Amino acid sequence: MNYKKIFFAVTAICLFLSCSTGASTEKGNALLWKISGNGLQKPSYIFGTHHLVPVSFLDSIPGIEAAFDETEQTVGELDMGDMPEMQMKIMGEAMMPPEVTYETLLPQEDVALVDSMLRDIMGIGLTQMGQLKPAMLSNLISVSLYQKYYPSIASAQNIDQYFQEEAQKRARPVVGLETVENQIYVLLNAQSLERQAELLACMVKHPEMLREQMDKLQAAYHAQDIQALRKLYEEETPDDPCPSTQEEMNLLNGDRNKKWLAQLPAIMKENSSFIAVGCLHLPGDDGVLEGLRKQGYQVEAVK
Repeated sequence: MNYKKIFFAVTAICLFLSCSTGASTEKGNALLWKISGNGLQKPSYIFGTHHLVPVSFLDSIPGIEAAFDETEQTVGELDMGDMPEMQMKIMGEAMMPPEVTYETLLPQEDVALVDSMLRDIMGIGLTQMGQLKPAMLSNLISVSLYQKYYPSIASAQNIDQYFQEEAQKRARPVVGLETVENQIYVLLNAQSLERQAELLACMVKHPEMLREQMDKLQAAYHAQDIQALRKLYEEETPDDPCPSTQEEMNLLNGDRNKKWLAQLPAIMKENSSFIAVGCLHLPGDDGVLEGLRKQGYQVEAVK
């Protein structure tokens, strides 16, 4: 089993899943935003990342190098400084209980479909990967298909990790807004195994919808259009065969935004910060940008 690829899947899937709810209220389309006022001695900056876009994309972001140079620390969803330990924790939680199998979770015809897709895109099926939780397989399939459709990312460095490594090179602090345990819960344990299996089966039955979502997401991000990204997530497809519940959507994004917004004032007050988090956390009435404005900060697009 390719554990390295599986680990990459878990640490890279947030863009596919983490979104919030509510209408977009942004007054500009940008991925990089300046945060000032409300007692800050120096401005901080927040950048919306795409966890699967190559670092070379940063060349298209006006002012990003200056913003990074101007700040004193880097803030991310996770402190990615100890990857081996993170990998061990993730893989430990990615395994199903020994008494649970895909035959106990899904009808036989759905088990066959999952096995077939894994063989098509990974070269191995449930015989080798059947001990992994359905959410893990969903994540792995999503990332593998993304790599297939956009092969330029296959060996690219992760943008989030890039900013943290650059901070370490400059002996700057790196702050994580969440622990790996937080993300493991959201990605692998918040839903029952039955619900995970239901969504996995639905995804493999409708791969064309996943491709369409990826294409639109890719186009909107490269256009640096967070309003389009927001709209893409919010628009409800009447015939969507795999809808998420409101609770699931809040858990993946809205609830996390609230926790981050509770931490950011103290973090930015201590040191001017370059904050790099998934782009879909930024827009919306319950997004991080509007949340910072409600706290009294001036938040403006960097053009």
